[in-house]
Amino acid sequence: MQTSPKVVLVTGAGSGIGRAVAQAMLGAGYAVVLVGRRAEALEETARAGNAAEAARALVAPADITNPAAVRAVFDLVRERFGRIDVLFNNAGVNAPAMPFEDLPVERWREVIDTNLTGAFLCAQAAFRLMKTQTPRGGRIINNGSISAHVPRPGAVAYNAAKHGVSGLTKTLMLDGRPFDIACGQIDIGNTETPMAGRMKKGVMQANGTIAPEPTFDVKHVADAVLYMAGLPLDANVPTITVMATKMPYAGRG
Repeated sequence: MQTSPKVVLVTGAGSGIGRAVAQAMLGAGYAVVLVGRRAEALEETARAGNAAEAARALVAPADITNPAAVRAVFDLVRERFGRIDVLFNNAGVNAPAMPFEDLPVERWREVIDTNLTGAFLCAQAAFRLMKTQTPRGGRIINNGSISAHVPRPGAVAYNAAKHGVSGLTKTLMLDGRPFDIACGQIDIGNTETPMAGRMKKGVMQANGTIAPEPTFDVKHVADAVLYMAGLPLDANVPTITVMATKMPYAGRG
């Protein structure tokens, strides 16, 4: 039986949803590996709680689009903890809204590499460790999006990446079954973070108009991830959507 704190790895832990989830996990008693590109931002996440929580945080700066960097992070996890219980694939970027034909291929690659390939690389490394550790198994939670179901206009890279994340989630649900690896996805709509701040100012709607959209407290996202992470491995939440009540989602398009 596992007696030490369960180990969670959070990508994009330096800000927004990743920071909120990482801090909630620390507050719930997990050991948390904080992954992101900016070491100083990860340190801020680690210091936000009390001394006991900070002691359970491991700052691991890395570019998750780099396979060697991802391998190094998981080698560190194996060396420090010997296992991983939960991976929260959260890191993501977006490109400015623009006509489909105007998106530079460099911006396409940046969004796809971070949101989809980065999630794949981290999930693959976690899968390898979860498959062989004792006790075997673990849980992977992918940050999808409302855009994994109904795309926004002028956001082809983000829409395509998040649809790809849904395919990754379903594949992991299937391929993980023989090894006690569960996978689920949280689809988030307009949480109150810097990345979604533009929603209040007005964003393009499917009918071509610009309209502000409501947001909601990121705490509710953290609570949902905590619930998913705390389930026994014989139970799973394949998908959960958390969004602002009055967000134009139902009927969008």
